[in-house]
Amino acid sequence: MLPFNGVKIMRILGIDPGIAITGYGVIDVAGNSFLPVKYGCIRSDADMPPERRLNILFSELKDLIIKYRPGHMAVEELFFNRNVRTAMVVGQARGVVLLAAARAGISVCQYTPLQVKQAVVGRGRAEKKQVQYMIKVLLNLPEIPSPDDVADALAVAVCHANSSSGLGALL
Repeated sequence: MLPFNGVKIMRILGIDPGIAITGYGVIDVAGNSFLPVKYGCIRSDADMPPERRLNILFSELKDLIIKYRPGHMAVEELFFNRNVRTAMVVGQARGVVLLAAARAGISVCQYTPLQVKQAVVGRGRAEKKQVQYMIKVLLNLPEIPSPDDVADALAVAVCHANSSSGLGALL
């Protein structure tokens, strides 16, 4: 993106994928400053067939990408779940997220929950509440974003900004 006061701005779309709720967060990064642009979640009804739910996710992600034009996408990696069925469905949602990025020509970096916690809180074993609090502070938000998926998506975006992958794009 264009420089702001001599500092290049990077726009990142962070995603916490899920079939029922996919959290998203668009942030601008200039130097070591973070500015929230848009955040929220994409929901689908549990009564819908999976193909319709995935289509809603793809369509809404495509609209977000067109409207906010991120240069980077950061996605939380699938955390191994003992419920194989849940893991499969979340994996399908991740596939749709990656497809939306590929179709838009956006580079994607993926981060584990441990990497996200380390980047946002400074400890890989941080509690979820600590991550949420730090997102509120780092982005100067009036309150912790809700539901948790939204705060998680913003944390993934901040993680990318703090990673060598994200910072390399600013140099």
